[in-house]
Amino acid sequence: MSVDPVGRAFIDRSRAFLTSEYLPKIRSCLDELPKSDLWWRPNAQSNSVGNLLLHLSGNVRQWIVSGVGGEPDTRERHAEFEAEGGRDREELLGLLERTVRDADRVLAGLDPDRLLEPLVIQGTDTSVLAAIYHVVEHFGMHTGQIAYVTKLRTGTDLRFYEVEDGVARPKW
Repeated sequence: MSVDPVGRAFIDRSRAFLTSEYLPKIRSCLDELPKSDLWWRPNAQSNSVGNLLLHLSGNVRQWIVSGVGGEPDTRERHAEFEAEGGRDREELLGLLERTVRDADRVLAGLDPDRLLEPLVIQGTDTSVLAAIYHVVEHFGMHTGQIAYVTKLRTGTDLRFYEVEDGVARPKW
């Protein structure tokens, strides 16, 4: 039995989360965050927004573009966390946007019948479905961290939503 209707809905919603919800929120944060705060860390055990942008790009590329899409895996995960500067927000945002665009291309062409196909990514036995689910959840978590750091450093309301008649509607 084909998983096509449910599988297609899962793939389409995953694409929407990455391209139409999380990425616009990150763009909005970067518009508000002072350039001097891009590489700010509250302590040595935490990551800066710059680190999180590198990390999201690496994770999405490794799990979706390489893992699901079959392109070569060239990720250097440790470098995502060791970086302490050197790239500005335009370069980092451009990297993330290209990566999300590449992942969206892979997902747009994905046959829902592949969702249960086994994969090994980062030495972990997984499936296509689990890889996508991991990336969407992971991206959402770090989007929230970027929003938190932006609010912490700027003291501003990021205005992601407009509430009208008790209903929150996205403003992006």
